Amino acid sequence: MEKTIVSTGKTIDLAIEAALNQLGLDRDSVSVMVLQQAKTGFLGFGAQPAKVQLTYEVPDPVVEKAPEKPKSALGSASRSKPKAAAIPGVTPEPAKPEAPKPAAPKAEAPKAPRQDKAKAPRPEKKAEAPKAPREQKPEKKAESKVYTPAEPGSTEEKIEVFIKGLLEHMGSQAVPQCVKMENNTYKVDLVGDDLGYLIGRRGDTLDAIQHLANYTINRGVDGHVRVNVDAECYREKREDSLRRYARKKAQQVLKARRRTTLEPMNAYERHVIHAALQDMDNITTHSTGVEPNRRVVIEYVR
Repeated sequence: MEKTIVSTGKTIDLAIEAALNQLGLDRDSVSVMVLQQAKTGFLGFGAQPAKVQLTYEVPDPVVEKAPEKPKSALGSASRSKPKAAAIPGVTPEPAKPEAPKPAAPKAEAPKAPRQDKAKAPRPEKKAEAPKAPREQKPEKKAESKVYTPAEPGSTEEKIEVFIKGLLEHMGSQAVPQCVKMENNTYKVDLVGDDLGYLIGRRGDTLDAIQHLANYTINRGVDGHVRVNVDAECYREKREDSLRRYARKKAQQVLKARRRTTLEPMNAYERHVIHAALQDMDNITTHSTGVEPNRRVVIEYVR
């Protein structure tokens, strides 16, 4: 079942944070609805705090069944047959015990002599031909992805050299592998162990590496080169997670028929949200705010 809570604060973010601290939940577990924007007023007069409403899920209460009451012995007693009433002045005669009748001996039929049945001889098992030994198949080795070395002086080599030096300054032994795609786009895969800290919280570190690579490679180059940096297929997994998150929030908006504002996202993640909901009926999306706190608003339309 769903529950709601209303919170106020100087800003919308402070109101949301106060409600989350009160509930002990994270931002992804609630749906936010802005009820009132904050107003500063004039010279302190007419100031109003921001007001938001948070909707969250709680488990349904379990209804315990009441124990059944034991049946009263009065009902069974009332159904028993009444005893014969005693006649005054007459003493009932005690019942005389009857002598047990001797049981007649049963005549046993003579048992027929047991005859052993002649067992039929079991058919002899046919000698099986020896099975040919199985040929052992050669074990398949896990095929690792093979990258073509970058040509000397190419853009791929420049990208790999720059990112390799950047990773060394970060204390990482990961190796960048650059491949040219379509439309002057280059994809870089970071290969190695323990790549989690290179991805960062929601890809923040990965986005920073990608931003620095794009800025450095495009200096003094004719035309625009686009560099996409990825590690352990994080970009694809993040897109799937954002699509599921967007559909879940859109269903909540359809149910409540009120708009909701998502958490701050970068331009790429906002584009994924807009694309995931563009064909959904009675739903429209737009962005609000300024970087880096620009957010997506999901709104119900008739």
